[in-house]
Amino acid sequence: MAVFRIEKTRDYTVMSNHHLRDKSLSLKAKGLLSLMLSLPEEWDYTTKGLARICKDGVDSICAGVRELEEHGYVIRQRVRNPNGQLGAIEYTILEQPRQPEPGKPERGNPVLDNPEQAYPVLEEPEQGNPAQLNTRSCLKNQN
Repeated sequence: MAVFRIEKTRDYTVMSNHHLRDKSLSLKAKGLLSLMLSLPEEWDYTTKGLARICKDGVDSICAGVRELEEHGYVIRQRVRNPNGQLGAIEYTILEQPRQPEPGKPERGNPVLDNPEQAYPVLEEPEQGNPAQLNTRSCLKNQN
């Protein structure tokens, strides 16, 4: 049997094991959440900022954040400035997922019914004042 030895250093992070044991999360999402929980609060938590310290690119980071958001570990809110205009996006990173609040709809794809197509009955249209044809000969007496 193999023996694993762990050498501990002074620079460490204490976090909940909840997300590490969550079977619905991919390894990428678990690692990304662990990384985000290990960074200080004043860190640049943008996807570009996270991509600078990771091997993954911005698109991969976005996919991981989206997965964490779907499972309730990341909450995204749009912040408005004092003028009421939409500003930056504020992310809240949680160690344990937050369940959706009652009364607020969950984000997701709505289920659409398959409505029946209406086929109206087509009839010959009636014209109110049909064009009249001149059936008289326009020829005058030719003498």
